[in-house]
Amino acid sequence: MHPMSSAGQIARRYFFSECGVGVGKIALGSLLATGGVRSALAAPASGVSSPPLAARPAHAPGKAKAVIHLFMAGAPSQLELFDYKPKLAEYEGKSIPPEVIMGQRYAFIRPDAACLGPQLKFAKHGESGAELSEALPWLAKVADDISIIKSCKTDQFNHAPAQIFFNTGFAQPGRPSLGSWVTYGLGAETSDLPAFVVMSTGTGISGGAANWSSGFLPSLYSGVRLRNQGDPILNVSSPAGVTADLQKDSIDLINRLNRDKLATIGDPEIATRISAYETALRLQTSAPELMDVKSESKETLELYGCDPDKPSFARACLLARRMVERGVRFINIYNEGWDAHSDVVGNVRNNCKATDQASAALVMDLKRRGLLDETLVIWGGEFGRTPMVESTVALGRSKGRDHHPQAYSMWMAGGGIKAGQTLGQTDDLGFHVSENPFHVHDLQATILHCLGFDHERLTYTYQGREFRLTDVHGKVRSELLA
Repeated sequence: MHPMSSAGQIARRYFFSECGVGVGKIALGSLLATGGVRSALAAPASGVSSPPLAARPAHAPGKAKAVIHLFMAGAPSQLELFDYKPKLAEYEGKSIPPEVIMGQRYAFIRPDAACLGPQLKFAKHGESGAELSEALPWLAKVADDISIIKSCKTDQFNHAPAQIFFNTGFAQPGRPSLGSWVTYGLGAETSDLPAFVVMSTGTGISGGAANWSSGFLPSLYSGVRLRNQGDPILNVSSPAGVTADLQKDSIDLINRLNRDKLATIGDPEIATRISAYETALRLQTSAPELMDVKSESKETLELYGCDPDKPSFARACLLARRMVERGVRFINIYNEGWDAHSDVVGNVRNNCKATDQASAALVMDLKRRGLLDETLVIWGGEFGRTPMVESTVALGRSKGRDHHPQAYSMWMAGGGIKAGQTLGQTDDLGFHVSENPFHVHDLQATILHCLGFDHERLTYTYQGREFRLTDVHGKVRSELLA
């Protein structure tokens, strides 16, 4: 006899895979990606009384309760945004001295490529005197609310490995992402929406889903990617003819069958599946309400520069604020297109036109609503751009900049970060960090600290070894903290 041929098992499979009941059918298999192993920080499985994503304390009280990570995929040019280098103009057309290059490899240019001076004007802003490019007029308005880091550095010089490295602490797919570690450690504050949400506003993300994967953590902790158009999540709307009562009755029946199986074999994956079905049902109400930004005031929409009917980075930022208000723990917004191998000025201007206002508005909006102190906002890419020019006739490129892992800039705000300061320096040509380097693992350790975690103790045992986001490196940077 086939192992699936008993009446009870056929009925159970029918309701899992054949019964057309919309969200009940998918059971968040693609939405919340259920997993069976419970977090070491969670209570032991005991029926379904304790949800797998129940909120739980960190190692210590953290100032941040939520994170909004604005990831500028493709790597913005720090030399046209944050790190003004007048000396570089003097070297324009000349090669950087060999002793500075020191055998560095590049993706598309020769190490002896000529320098390209600053292409945009800079000015100082706010009481902090933050020096910002003319391409960032909105960020200039919140200069005293942010902390700029001009001395970031990474180990990777190509997009996919560098993006994955920043998000997971490792250059290859398979490790848990930052958002997954956070939800693994803290659980969720809401049962109506996913704890970890991902949005994108561009043409593609080099690192793909590995950037928000749960890796070897239970897949319950994976990020949930929302769509830009139509239903935010596939199948969140019920099929024609399926009423709310029928939907609820169907899921209730499926969950009764699951509870019977849970009582028989005690597999915690079944408890997770029950929770996933119930969350899916609640999402049919909460997801459309969340996405309805037309309910926002005209003043708020204008602050973000948001057209509520059009997908945009501005709309994503406004949605992120709405998610924080509704208890979402971690939000990634990827804005692709910063890879300025040609026309670095046009690239920077166009991307800032799409992102600058909304990024600053997010900080302003969180602050005026009393949410900034408990929401950590992060802005930056996977690496920086070279002081040398990229001009490749065969590829139709001119006046661009190549990938540069040795030095780049980011900013952070809120959630335990000290406001109104600029940290770190690079050398006169913007090639190497010359003062106060911030390695990616340091940034990760500090982010976790803001949430109340000791990054060395937030671990997960996999294949006989304890893993952590910062691998075996990284330290909390106290100068970043309020």
